[in-house]
Amino acid sequence: MNIAIASGKGGTGKTTFAVSLASFLSREKTVALLDGDVEAPNSNLFLKVPVAECEQVSVPVPAVIDDRCTGCGACEDFCEFSAIVVIKGKPLVLPEMCHSCGGCLVVCPEKALHEVPRPIGVIETGERDNILYAGGVLNIGEPMAPPLIKELKKYH
Repeated sequence: MNIAIASGKGGTGKTTFAVSLASFLSREKTVALLDGDVEAPNSNLFLKVPVAECEQVSVPVPAVIDDRCTGCGACEDFCEFSAIVVIKGKPLVLPEMCHSCGGCLVVCPEKALHEVPRPIGVIETGERDNILYAGGVLNIGEPMAPPLIKELKKYH
């Protein structure tokens, strides 16, 4: 059985309820608690699960292979998020704007782009008293939480 405690204004007690429920249910069986509030994960402040592993999560972003690029601008034209701009015939990648769709690599006629990983956060995991804990921690200033949350959901 999966129980999700989601949405609601800050301070309504989502974390308190989730931690209390996990603690109660763990008396009878092993439970998993995933803290998906990656911008402010607080569950483990209450649970005090020792973090056994910490896995870095990255998203792919384009990088330019300078000696192949002709400055045609196909990558800039394709990008819906303005993550690539061509200045004086040279593409400039703005990694924080990139949504990692990979389309720029497909449309580049010179194959002058390749993907490199950009770390966005970590997933901490541990176990204590029949509670399997996994919590995402988004890097400070990181604008996109969904890729980290998606990776965290694999721990259920």
